[in-house]
Amino acid sequence: MADLEKMKQVCPNLQANLSQCTCTYSSCNKMGLCCQCVAYHRQMRQIPGCFFTTEGERTYDRSYAKFCSDCC
Repeated sequence: MADLEKMKQVCPNLQANLSQCTCTYSSCNKMGLCCQCVAYHRQMRQIPGCFFTTEGERTYDRSYAKFCSDCC
């Protein structure tokens, strides 16, 4: 977690990322660090919330299947 806090201090895109972040998971420690968010969800075999519709994102189901059903 300390590493993420350090990254937030030096990330040149943090404010722009935060202004566009659609994730509603309030305890997410990667919010604004898109590269870390994508890496985390990829490792978990998931899709980041920002790829979903507003309704799909709010389910917190980041599975590939949910993404496919959300988009079609």
